[in-house]
Amino acid sequence: MDVRVVSADGARARDAAAIAAGIDAFELMRAAGHAVAAVILERHPAVRTQGAVVVAGTGNNGGDAWVVAGVLARHGCPVRVDAPLGPPRSPEARRAQAEAEEALRGVPAVQAPAVVVDGVLGIGVAGPVREAAAVAIRAITAMGAAGAVVVAVDLPSGMDATTGAGAPVVRADLTCCLGTLKCGTLLRRDEVGELLVLEIGLGAHAAGTDAAPVLVDAALVRAAVPPIPADAHKGVRRRLAIIGGAEGMAGAPMLAARGAMRSGIGMTRLLVAQSNVAVVQSALPEAMAGRWPLTEEEQAPVLDWADVLLLGPGLGTGTKSRALVERLLVAWRGPVVLDADALNVFDGEPRMLGALLGGRPAVVTPHPAEAARLLRRDLSAVLAAREASATELARTLGAVVLLKGPPTLIAAPDGRLALSATGTPVLGIAGSGDVLAGVVATLLVQTLDPFIAAQAAAWVHGRAGERAATARSVRGATLSDVLDALAEAWRLDEAPLASPVLAALPSVGRAR
Repeated sequence: MDVRVVSADGARARDAAAIAAGIDAFELMRAAGHAVAAVILERHPAVRTQGAVVVAGTGNNGGDAWVVAGVLARHGCPVRVDAPLGPPRSPEARRAQAEAEEALRGVPAVQAPAVVVDGVLGIGVAGPVREAAAVAIRAITAMGAAGAVVVAVDLPSGMDATTGAGAPVVRADLTCCLGTLKCGTLLRRDEVGELLVLEIGLGAHAAGTDAAPVLVDAALVRAAVPPIPADAHKGVRRRLAIIGGAEGMAGAPMLAARGAMRSGIGMTRLLVAQSNVAVVQSALPEAMAGRWPLTEEEQAPVLDWADVLLLGPGLGTGTKSRALVERLLVAWRGPVVLDADALNVFDGEPRMLGALLGGRPAVVTPHPAEAARLLRRDLSAVLAAREASATELARTLGAVVLLKGPPTLIAAPDGRLALSATGTPVLGIAGSGDVLAGVVATLLVQTLDPFIAAQAAAWVHGRAGERAATARSVRGATLSDVLDALAEAWRLDEAPLASPVLAALPSVGRAR
């Protein structure tokens, strides 16, 4: 089942559509509470003896929390419910309270809770919270600091479900999103802890009728990326030409080549500034090296040889670089990936670049600042409207846009959106994007589907960053560690998720 990444309005629309179609509102609440309780019982068995404090608000998020309390009590856990904002308001939440209070009769007192359940505020938060809610939020965070595991229902209280803004915000160890993944949680990973998306019975309505991005996961990558056949040779695995590496920037194309080699490319040729040819050839003996093809005679054998071009890593932004990119895009009509300076040389000219791409299989891989330059827009405007910016750029270019994150957005010219939330701050260093570009180019030529290639590349690159951080540390891991981890990430050996979990993302942003 695809998981959608939604705004607050998107989440409300999906709930409303399910209820309008005949799904009982209380049954959704009950399913949500049971799903969260099941996760707590499985992952934190100390709750059976030490118990839980459940902090319930007055809205439906509080109703979900009351259901959690009732389920834990029926499993013999000591449970205390605090309702600092008053009694529930909705009929469903009041029913949840009544059922829970029946189960809570006679349960043991809670002394030092193993778990604190945050059900104070839900997706309705927009702007500063009231003082009573702020006091409750600080109290939950304090219990977490004292050793309890803080579990947030749907999202940490105080957080805007769309933007991630808000203060104070509960600092959760585990956030259980209900039915859909709230995009605000992906923008505040430091506060949400581990992220799970749980099935609550929305059914087909979880997909919605809007263009909300699909969350990329291991199952999509396994299905999308073809296996390498038993009789494969270097030609079957395809040939990649990388054009970049201006004087003093030989490292960028080499990192791209290593990313491609770690992702299954058959042959790689690096075309760099004359002064870098010897450097590249000695540092990367697995690849061929040559100078930039500056004339039609020099470029013909390169284009006859290549199956895919990657333009841009370390290319530079001078007039020679622009002329080289234009000439290659005119002469070459096959699949292409444009990264870094191959985009920067078209500052403010996305339509010109789109005309040169001409509708071929293509992926462009800007970070937000590069996207802002292409669109002639302030960086703040792109960051505030990432989905709209990526979609506009994809339509203008007629190419798939991989807008780097975190999280990473993938936009197709026809309006489809996907989002990859794998990765850690390990990837926030120079050269990481070059590695990613090499992965994208490999998958583009092996799948010939730019949208699929960009999704799979973003996911596996992020997973390599996660594995590198686990094997080393966030501070101690280098791109060499990421490249080593990339080889392991391609095993795609993630175990299937057990019900009710639809998606799982690790805690990010707290490790040193």
